[in-house]
Amino acid sequence: MSLYNQSKLKNLLQKLPDGAVATSVWLEHIGISKQLRLRYQKSGWLESIAQSAFKKFGDSISWQGGILAIQTQLKLSIYPAALTAIILHGNAHYIRMGKESLYLFATPRTLLPQWFKTYQWEADIRYHRTAFLPDSLGLSEHETKNCTLKISSLERAILECLYLAPNEIDLVECYQIFEGLTMLRPQLLQQLLEQCTSIKVVRLFLYMAEKANHAWMKHLDKTKFDIGKGERSMVKNGVYIASYKITIPKELVDL
Repeated sequence: MSLYNQSKLKNLLQKLPDGAVATSVWLEHIGISKQLRLRYQKSGWLESIAQSAFKKFGDSISWQGGILAIQTQLKLSIYPAALTAIILHGNAHYIRMGKESLYLFATPRTLLPQWFKTYQWEADIRYHRTAFLPDSLGLSEHETKNCTLKISSLERAILECLYLAPNEIDLVECYQIFEGLTMLRPQLLQQLLEQCTSIKVVRLFLYMAEKANHAWMKHLDKTKFDIGKGERSMVKNGVYIASYKITIPKELVDL
């Protein structure tokens, strides 16, 4: 191998964190052509995990390393959200039994790369494309051992949980999470709720906020939230809450 190619290999190994994915787009960007990449694979420096995606030979990659590649190499607006983000923020007691579910949110036209969908991560991928909240409002940085990811803030994540309820996340579970969110930032909540286009989410949030009676609730201007018209039923044979025109599980009312 020439000194020039050795220098490129050294640059690659320095820039690619342990546990991270290298996409073919990024490899080209740092000067590694397809021919040179094949040479690195043959020499035992890189190995393919799927079409257009690679890792250091023998490296153990994580879904975090995959998301890092999606965010920083492919520049796609895909981020850990909802229950995943809440857990990443340190609320580990909400981890469910069994295989982890990885909740990812993205803008409506954003496709999850095929290599990420087909790789056997240690998590079930739950991918949602939606515009019920503004794309970049309420995202925060989360530092792991080897990288920094963009994830939903707690304020945004709880709204995403309510968006998925009751089909993917139980409403009682949502409220149990809600009870622990004593330090939410009212200014960010105000912005998110004012721009939220899901009437269901706004009504459920206001009901749970009133029920939990957190201190930050008094700093919200509820007159600026769109709660829509008509009734919303979350479950069959539930309890009707007239103040928010929603029908919710009796178990939630009784908490």
